[in-house]
Amino acid sequence: METLAAYLLRHYTKKTAIAYQREIEIYINNNPKSKRYTYAEIVDYIGLLRTKYTNAKTIKRILASIKAYYSYLCFIELRKDNPSKSIKLRDKQTRDIQLQDLFTTEELETLLTAKQERYTNLDYRNKVLMSLLIYQGLKPNEIAALQCDELNLEQATIYIKSSAKSNSRTLALRANQILLFKKYTEEIRPKLIQDNQTKAFVIGQRKQPMSAEDITKHITRNYDIYPPRKVNALTIRQSVITNLLKQHHDLRIVQSFAGHKYPSTTERYKQTQVEALQEALGLYHPIR
Repeated sequence: METLAAYLLRHYTKKTAIAYQREIEIYINNNPKSKRYTYAEIVDYIGLLRTKYTNAKTIKRILASIKAYYSYLCFIELRKDNPSKSIKLRDKQTRDIQLQDLFTTEELETLLTAKQERYTNLDYRNKVLMSLLIYQGLKPNEIAALQCDELNLEQATIYIKSSAKSNSRTLALRANQILLFKKYTEEIRPKLIQDNQTKAFVIGQRKQPMSAEDITKHITRNYDIYPPRKVNALTIRQSVITNLLKQHHDLRIVQSFAGHKYPSTTERYKQTQVEALQEALGLYHPIR
């Protein structure tokens, strides 16, 4: 009989399968009789989730995993029906960027030295990694895919490959990145790496290329210095793009910098004059 893990991997991407299995395990632990649940009992559980989570996206993800669980039970013939199949959420998921939760250019630059490693080599690696986030606004998957030959120190540029959601682009390096990257490439990276054949630019603690997940976890765990605002790869990237627009850079230039396929994606980061005024009023004349 096919296991739940194998079933999920066959129907979803590896990342989604792992996330769904984790949510399913939580669901089963909280609901020992879930194999026999009816539509009404699952709806009641979704109602309980609403008291715990305010993010519609989170609830939607959990429901999707529950649906996958009952599909699996039907597949292995423990059930004849999927009681969750017809459940639909009407929660509106906002795509607005929460500008008040983002960081200034000065705050971002403090992240370069916020994490002090015991080992010098890892300290250099962290600065290289963080500089790609705060100066080029790269996503974790873009950094993980970065190859050594895509870095051109003579021209002070770095090439970012296209992906399903982003365009390719060539970005300029900052002056303070050039010497940092030169020393990392020539001295530090050779000491960190185990397999000299790999061309991956950013190397992890275990002498292997850092994956997008490794990068995401590293940032989340080590740079929480501005609570309650969350420092993670996403908020750093959103801050970089927002700051460029606040500095009155042309929308098309920022779009190209960020790798956005459509101008509408970039426009989500743009703060209108009305929003800026409201923000100022809230700062200097808060309503108590």
